[in-house]
Amino acid sequence: MGTDFVDVTEIAGDRVSREQVERLCHRYYWAGEYCRDRNVLEVACGTGQGLGYLQSLSHSLSAGDYSQRIVDMAQAHYGDRIRVERFDAQNMPYANDSFDVVIIFEALYYIPDASRFIFECARVLRPSGKLLIATANKDLFDFNPSPHSFQYYGVVELAQSLAEADFKCRFFGYVPVDKLSWRQKLLRPIKKMVVDSGLMPKTMAGKKLLKRIVFGSLIDMPAEIRGSMFPYKSPAEIPENLPDTRHKVIYCEASRPD
Repeated sequence: MGTDFVDVTEIAGDRVSREQVERLCHRYYWAGEYCRDRNVLEVACGTGQGLGYLQSLSHSLSAGDYSQRIVDMAQAHYGDRIRVERFDAQNMPYANDSFDVVIIFEALYYIPDASRFIFECARVLRPSGKLLIATANKDLFDFNPSPHSFQYYGVVELAQSLAEADFKCRFFGYVPVDKLSWRQKLLRPIKKMVVDSGLMPKTMAGKKLLKRIVFGSLIDMPAEIRGSMFPYKSPAEIPENLPDTRHKVIYCEASRPD
């Protein structure tokens, strides 16, 4: 089956920064605005921290991941509440026009052929359906690619790839870098140097010490988020024809034609 991605997945109980949990919650709160009373699919759902929240809003929820180990972790938490299955995002086991919303968060770069996945989304989505993407912003000067990744997409590349499948896109930026803490701003050039030198730790465990230095105290990653964990503010809309250098995270709302 190849890589199981456990070493780069946010797992319940991991010690993580408060910002990491807030970012996790924010992307699901954003997606929730599209999911109310809809038939929803989350691709690459990881251990499922957002599944309970999505289920509380949607008409129906399907979910899965490429890694059987990760699927087993999610299923162990949700039991009979939500079925989580293993599948390849490049060849999804669903009929044409099955869903109103497809979600993929922080995982597009792990798919060997992202274009194939995008066309699969066009197939399983109904007319006017939405593909929702959240991805780390590769256009930041201190960007650090994840191990096992194939290709990162910035705003421009993502817009081009989605246009090939006739999706119409809107883009949003989240976590503006000019609003970071003084500690993070001070350490960004150092992070860039570490990334360029190849010394950045590759696993979640190896990054814990650096997180303590950058963010201070750490907290436990929850197994399941709730709607009241953090206040929500809509992300800022950004142009689709320019690389974004102002936000840590890029959101994309891609609409299938009618």
